[in-house]
Amino acid sequence: MASEEHKEIAEFLKNVHLSLRKSSAKIGAEKAWLEHCKNQDILKTYAHYMEKLATIHWQASSNSALTDATSRITWSADVCFDYFISKSFMKYRHKEHEIAEKLNIPFNMDESFTYPMKLIDVGSCYNPFKIYDFFDVLAIDLYPANDSVQQCDFLHVSIGNTVSIDNNKVKQLKEDYFEVVTFCFLLEYIPSSKLRIKACENAYKLLKPGGLLIINTPDSKHVGANYKIMKCWRYTLSCIGFTRIKYEKSKHMHSMAFRKALCKDTAVRWAKIYKEPYMEYVIHIPQDSRKDNETVSIAASTEICLDDFMELPFFNV
Repeated sequence: MASEEHKEIAEFLKNVHLSLRKSSAKIGAEKAWLEHCKNQDILKTYAHYMEKLATIHWQASSNSALTDATSRITWSADVCFDYFISKSFMKYRHKEHEIAEKLNIPFNMDESFTYPMKLIDVGSCYNPFKIYDFFDVLAIDLYPANDSVQQCDFLHVSIGNTVSIDNNKVKQLKEDYFEVVTFCFLLEYIPSSKLRIKACENAYKLLKPGGLLIINTPDSKHVGANYKIMKCWRYTLSCIGFTRIKYEKSKHMHSMAFRKALCKDTAVRWAKIYKEPYMEYVIHIPQDSRKDNETVSIAASTEICLDDFMELPFFNV
């Protein structure tokens, strides 16, 4: 059972998400996002509460939903270790070469990775990946919870030929520079499909060829309940130039790893071959179907039980 403080934190976070969605419906997602980024009081409180939720309440609980929440970090780290350190990336390179040959596409590129791997954690809050010595972490957030995180609006940051940080604020990020980009419970915070796609397109620009985009997104329904949404995610990311190399659905979360294809056409090929009539170039979340005047009914929620919902607002906000 959640403590009173825990319930208070969850209620605040839920209301921030709901307010952002309502504002997006009223004035448009782009304008709503920019207005949200200017609200320093809300962002400061959000960062403080999110850090407390993740580092105190989630870690202290034995609840299965909370186990999923904390495991998003270890899942991502384990995937990266296998891919980069154990060199499983080589089998994906081989597959790409085979596809390129079938398509008669010139293909003479190989991966060029560094150690420790450069990882940019988007929406990091408190920099949870800093505990791993095989990562060189750049943690960014709208409002950093501590000094190890840099301030950055990932949707509007400049992408160029260098990484530029001044007074804890990211001025520019470098193209084709990072081995890993992580979106851990990030995309459901962003208020529209168009902006979520923009985040993924930015990730594509920042990654080295063969680099990984790791996405964790909450969903407490059974694996088939939102399969069309997840298939659209895969279709859209394939169109951008990503190949999905790993997918797991735990009780309360989807975890995915996407490889930036060495040759974009080999990724787009999947989208062309496996496109179903319902697939669109969108990244929707279940909450997108709610009307702007609709409120969240906790008691009526079918996505997660009441106690878990209080503890994990991301799953149904």
